[in-house]
Amino acid sequence: MGRYAIRRIFFAIPTLILISLIVFALLELAPGDPASQLPLTLPDEIKERIRESLGVNDPFLIKWLKWMQLMFINEPLHWIGEIFNVCIGDCEDRARVISWSSRAPAVDVIVQRLPQTLWVLGLSTVIGALIAIPVGVISAYKQYSMFDNVGTFVTMLGYSVPTFFTGLLAIVIFSVWLDWFPSFYSTTHTVDWTSWDSIWFQIKQMIMPVTVLSMYSAAVLSRFTRASVLDNLHEEYVRTARSKGLTESRVINVHVMRNSMIPVVTLLALQIAAIFGGAIITEQIFRINGIGQLLIVAIGQGDLPMVQTLTFIFAVLTVLGNLMADLTYGVLDPRIRYD
Repeated sequence: MGRYAIRRIFFAIPTLILISLIVFALLELAPGDPASQLPLTLPDEIKERIRESLGVNDPFLIKWLKWMQLMFINEPLHWIGEIFNVCIGDCEDRARVISWSSRAPAVDVIVQRLPQTLWVLGLSTVIGALIAIPVGVISAYKQYSMFDNVGTFVTMLGYSVPTFFTGLLAIVIFSVWLDWFPSFYSTTHTVDWTSWDSIWFQIKQMIMPVTVLSMYSAAVLSRFTRASVLDNLHEEYVRTARSKGLTESRVINVHVMRNSMIPVVTLLALQIAAIFGGAIITEQIFRINGIGQLLIVAIGQGDLPMVQTLTFIFAVLTVLGNLMADLTYGVLDPRIRYD
């Protein structure tokens, strides 16, 4: 498995290079100029010098190769040095991807915002999976029962209604009418794990955004789990296991579940980027100062380096999610070999 993972990582490198080229080309075609954020009273000569210093007027291929060097070489070297407290190469004057709006390294800004997003996104992904898989399995096992009909209705509703509607509806009901939870997420709050009041405040402000994203994630996964379990319930190996006298719980939990989870794991890996997309809208609604809000602000300000960096990071997460899914297949199904 180790050799397979290394081989897949090497195969992922040309994929990421191609993705970076496409992302860079599309965003270069979009309108955006660092000089547009400067005061109108600034002379045109000064603005032109600023463009030249940022490399805006360079040919497309030169700009892409410079950006590739920054993303694939300089940024990894910088963070290796930060994490392991070592100096590799020119640590002091190493060029990095600089945001046009904040004038700070784009990756540093993203890392500062990432914990806020992970608080909401990580919990919603875990909770959504914990809800979806049991509901999908029971719905498939009790097909056309009351539980299946109710579960189908709820999951279809959760999948059909967009997150911006459920988020606003949650604010109106639970914040405005009932006054149970804060309507906006306080990103300045630092959790004091020795204070129950501080912990409870963090839990209260996380309940609504986590619930909104969990409903969407659970709706997609439960429908997919139900379909996958239904396909396996009528297979020959299930009838064989029952004819051998195995208990129904063992047939479902061991034999059916392991084979049914393979496509579910694939969907879960592919859904990482989609959940990030849902988090972008949810962060805007609940005023969460995460990377979703950062992307929206960067697009509004025409901050192309920040948008390019965030988009490329989403692509990297998608590739890594697929790699993790492929490695999980061997755990779920011993017949799968990586030789």
